[in-house]
Amino acid sequence: MALLEVRDVAVRFGGVTAVAGVSFDVEERQICGLIGPNGAGKTTLFNCINGIYRPNEGEIRFAGRPITALPRHRMAGLGIGRTFQNLALFRSMTVRDNVLAGAHALGRTGFLASALRLPAVRQEEAAMEDRARGLLALLDLEAVAETPVAALPFGTQKRVEMARALIGGPKLLLLDEPAGGLNHEEVDGLAGLLVDIRRQFDLSILLVEHHMNLVMRVSDKVVALDFGRKIADGTPEEVRSDPEVIRAYLGGGEHARAA
Repeated sequence: MALLEVRDVAVRFGGVTAVAGVSFDVEERQICGLIGPNGAGKTTLFNCINGIYRPNEGEIRFAGRPITALPRHRMAGLGIGRTFQNLALFRSMTVRDNVLAGAHALGRTGFLASALRLPAVRQEEAAMEDRARGLLALLDLEAVAETPVAALPFGTQKRVEMARALIGGPKLLLLDEPAGGLNHEEVDGLAGLLVDIRRQFDLSILLVEHHMNLVMRVSDKVVALDFGRKIADGTPEEVRSDPEVIRAYLGGGEHARAA
């Protein structure tokens, strides 16, 4: 059984079909790249997996459990973490506090215990602090831990958002264009980081990305979309040489501009 199963998912906005009956799997400990030209339906599909959108048709299962109808606030607790194409950080808060904000799904002591500062609450907070320290070290954020996020370069903010997604201990990490806005050196560092994260945290990664070299370097499997349809699904080598993928990226009109 795959960790994530997407089955015949369709999403329509009025008369526009954004996703048209897409199916694919993400296995445990697999890095899966989701690619396609602008408007192919990648982020819409991400939003369905994360509970932001509810598909008109089809089903999504996570660890064997149907999640299609679950609200998005339940996803972190199930083991699905996410970053966003447009950063969703608390800009006036420090790096450390942003990372700790992602630990809310780990809390088990309840409001009354927290209000009374019972020992279990202090133990829980200490465990979260330890977890945050480890992530700050892994993502090279220790030196800026007490710096407000708004004062940091864009590439550093990307790492902060990744740390916040990881602190909840996800089984599946959804990354929406993590290389967007990064320079070549930062993209090279990101490639190694994603492989390290998969190994250290024993998780799966579903990666939406326009940076094709990054996707092909780190992915075990690639799924290609075009106009909301799945046009290829296989190893990076298989997808890179697929005629429909080549047409989608190198054909005329809008696709040539989006590639």
